Amino acid sequence: MDPYVIQMNSNSNLPSVLDVHVNLGGRSSVPGKMKGRKARWSVRPSDMSNKTFNPIRAIVDSMKVKPNPNKTMIALSIGDPTVFGNLPTDPEVTQAMKDALDSGKYNGYAPSIGYLSSREDIASYYHRPEAPLEAKDVILTSGCSQAIELCLAVLANPGQNILVPRPGFSLYRTLAESMGIEVKLYNLLPEKSWEIDLKQLESLIDEKTACLIVNNPSNPCGSVYSKSHLQKILAVAARQCVPILADEIYGDMVFSGSKFEPLATLSSNVPVLSCGGLAKRWLVPGWRLGWILIHDRRDIFGNEIRDGLVKLSQRILGPCTIVQGALKSILHRTPQDFYHNTLSFLKSNVDLCYDALAAIPGLRPVRPSGAMYLMCFEYPNFFRVVITVPTVMMLEACSRIQEFCELHYHCTEGSQEECDK
Repeated sequence: MDPYVIQMNSNSNLPSVLDVHVNLGGRSSVPGKMKGRKARWSVRPSDMSNKTFNPIRAIVDSMKVKPNPNKTMIALSIGDPTVFGNLPTDPEVTQAMKDALDSGKYNGYAPSIGYLSSREDIASYYHRPEAPLEAKDVILTSGCSQAIELCLAVLANPGQNILVPRPGFSLYRTLAESMGIEVKLYNLLPEKSWEIDLKQLESLIDEKTACLIVNNPSNPCGSVYSKSHLQKILAVAARQCVPILADEIYGDMVFSGSKFEPLATLSSNVPVLSCGGLAKRWLVPGWRLGWILIHDRRDIFGNEIRDGLVKLSQRILGPCTIVQGALKSILHRTPQDFYHNTLSFLKSNVDLCYDALAAIPGLRPVRPSGAMYLMCFEYPNFFRVVITVPTVMMLEACSRIQEFCELHYHCTEGSQEECDK
């Protein structure tokens, strides 16, 4: 039987609206249609997926260790303050979500960069006279992680490089390398409470450097930079004409005696993309709401970077609308006692953990000033302790670490101070 071809084509120069081919005779209706057909299945992962590696998640998600039947697991690996249930968010935060859900107003699509009203709420909350913000300066994202991803994607091309702290949050490398962006590591100095080695940092910058990542307060170090140190970092960026990606997800999560200085408030010359979110300060990492604050008072980014961020945000059509609907109440109805009590608990655990680990031969903890972490080191090795676990578990964890070190630590040349403990 001959094939029948049904074609609905316009006589104009416009493309066809519909072009349907019906084959009733087992033969192709289009000459050469089968040419180039692959002889066998060959489905391979993309280069991007092969380049993507998150070391922390790779270890934690794939860990297959037979647990000690006599000891409960105490997880000190992931910076999730909700794991043990001892740090719930405030009832006002929960109620704001319930109200947004019950309203029925937030079940549809929002603009990909977030509702205008929600962006106005963030702009108003983080506005400072030295670093003013309007709704147009705010991009809402699916968590701070996506905020960082969008910033890297808009600032850097494959083959360029970014400057990343060492030690630092592993996601920076994960995201950059998946995009074909080179990572150059600048050193943090434990003996100076993890301040940046500014001379070494500046030596890494070349014509392919797309941005400098500054994480303050720090994950994993728990450090909080002074105003003077931040000004020195900005001076390097200004000299070298390198924009800054400021990861400030732990902004305001600092202990007494320290002060968080938003980086963008300290310079009008250096363009800054500041990333934040609800995850840590409000103890709701699973709600996945973050933001990018665009600080560009000299118009160095211009419209191109702003437009680029909008285009990139359109890839997933924005963050959860219900959380956006609750945002105003979360920002303005959360009582100060909630923030105070969270920080008091973290500071108490920091002091307990620091004192216990400092007494262990082979470990040199650096006392943190904020965030949710404490770093121990004995060059060249480091490990991070998450300090959000219940106090009883924190004590038990320190006891287990001490037991391990006593079994395995051996004094070496140059560590007599440790041997004398």
